[in-house]
Amino acid sequence: MSVGTEAAPAGDALTDDAFLGGRLQLLQPPRGHRAGHDAMLLAASAPEAARVVDLGAGVGAAGLAYAVRVPAAQVTLVEIVPELAGLALRNAARQSPDLSGRVRVVDADVATLGRPSGPPEPPARAADLVLMNPPFNDPARHRLSPHAGRALAHAIADADVTIWLRAAERLLAPGGRLALIHRPEAIEALLEGLKGRFGAVTIRPVHPGPGAPAHRLLIGAVKGRRTPPAFLPGFVLADEAGRPSAAAEQVLREGRAIGPG
Repeated sequence: MSVGTEAAPAGDALTDDAFLGGRLQLLQPPRGHRAGHDAMLLAASAPEAARVVDLGAGVGAAGLAYAVRVPAAQVTLVEIVPELAGLALRNAARQSPDLSGRVRVVDADVATLGRPSGPPEPPARAADLVLMNPPFNDPARHRLSPHAGRALAHAIADADVTIWLRAAERLLAPGGRLALIHRPEAIEALLEGLKGRFGAVTIRPVHPGPGAPAHRLLIGAVKGRRTPPAFLPGFVLADEAGRPSAAAEQVLREGRAIGPG
């Protein structure tokens, strides 16, 4: 697929949601898998790069948010669900001409992208950065949503995150960087999957409020490196009164990057 126009998914009306203080507008299904803070945090956590692939892009939230922040980035949104890929295409096309001209959509299965004989698009060993928001729910431990799109977008065993990491490794150029967001409960599977493929792993806990346990992890890694993992300071979304923290405002409303420290 290339950027253009495409019919909306049949059935439910779409919502038109503002992100980054209104600098990014996204059409989304009203139910099922919907983009939110996770996609914005993922985009904000990633270093600046020229050639970017967003794996499992959904409606394009993380990749498009990244393109808003990094004007030089060429972004490929990879999505297997046809309805979501169509919305990603529409969402890219409705941004500014400069931004939409830097974004394309590829219909591909993450499971095939990690194979040596994987599809030609996106090309292997060409990306400087891969963004990844793997499905969170282990079907062995959680009841799945009856909504088919949401189930496909969210249901995968923690151990199967290796499928996603294998795809990222194949797509990245030597020394390319990976940025992903996941649940803290998946840390063991993530570290095992990264081993031998990526190094210089950084782990930043995301906390819903002060003193609350982390509910997400922002993880960065470098292809082919062997540097040991390091923990970064936590990112807190809300203050004691439940209002967005200053850091969250800067990232989620102003579109700034999450600093390295």
